[in-house]
Amino acid sequence: MSPHAAGDRVMVSPRYMAGAGDRFADVLGPLIHLFGWRHNHDPATGNVTIDSPDRSVFVDFRPLHPLGRWVTVTHHEPYWKVSFSRQAPLEAVAAVTQALPQLLGDTRHSDRIPITDTPLDQLAELHDWAAGDEGVLTSPDHYCRLEHTPGEETAWQVEHLFYEHAPLATFTQDAPEVLVRQFFAYLAAPIAVERSFGDLSPSTRQTRSALITPVRPAGVDVELVHALDRILGSPGRRH
Repeated sequence: MSPHAAGDRVMVSPRYMAGAGDRFADVLGPLIHLFGWRHNHDPATGNVTIDSPDRSVFVDFRPLHPLGRWVTVTHHEPYWKVSFSRQAPLEAVAAVTQALPQLLGDTRHSDRIPITDTPLDQLAELHDWAAGDEGVLTSPDHYCRLEHTPGEETAWQVEHLFYEHAPLATFTQDAPEVLVRQFFAYLAAPIAVERSFGDLSPSTRQTRSALITPVRPAGVDVELVHALDRILGSPGRRH
């Protein structure tokens, strides 16, 4: 039996096991409120569309997308597209959407929105992901992987074993690699993220690969708690 109720707030790591989370405002809010990108909201469907001031980039949020690809970023001239599934951690999705203004030359708030220039192989090594043959990076538990296939229309794909038919993220051939780095840096980071326990997938709740601990009161060092939990076992697994 789980020690957590559906409404409990918990810390989850690794991030690729945590699902989307509920801080969707971090994905779209900065584009609208910090950078003044135009937006439209359809109350009937929940769809939100946002376009850049020069109308070269469009961000679409479709919560009822039949294939679960609820966030897409599209660029014209050259054409490229990035898609995220509803299982992609919102921290990683927000790292991409918040970087878009800088990609278009708008450096306002660049001090608040960091963009990584660390190469993917170095990010992988930093977070203990293994580099395999043919451009594949694999997570320490082998559940998640980033695959680069330069000759294909979908040049970058992030897959998770539990969601075989719904990649966490896809990047078409001309998508800027900086966006891939942004997503991967925030996906692979070992720092735990907060979620509602009821929002976690059954696979995440049941697998021993995910570390799930209660949200501690203010003043408690969550990363220290997670470090101790890794040594001692999380509360649900201690004997």
